[in-house]
Amino acid sequence: MPTKITVIYDNPTDPEAFEADYVAQVPLARALPGLQRIETAKVWPKEDGSPTPAYRVIDMYFADYDAASAAVKTPEAGALIPTIFALGTGGVRLLFSDVEES
Repeated sequence: MPTKITVIYDNPTDPEAFEADYVAQVPLARALPGLQRIETAKVWPKEDGSPTPAYRVIDMYFADYDAASAAVKTPEAGALIPTIFALGTGGVRLLFSDVEES
């Protein structure tokens, strides 16, 4: 089954600093072995302008769970994962998900 790794960033303490450092993360994510596709998104604020609990999301797609699991054990992941947690000043979550439809 296709698998995706999702990174969910909660609202950062300094959005401008987050955005300045975020641009370097996408090339690091693209370097993961076995990566088939990547999607990045910025979450819209609520209609009243207030922030939602999440700020940005990265979805990284792999052929299956084994490929995703292998990717996070590589030197490329060793370069990416510390930056994810350093950037997640408002909180960050990582999910492995079974993709049911594509």
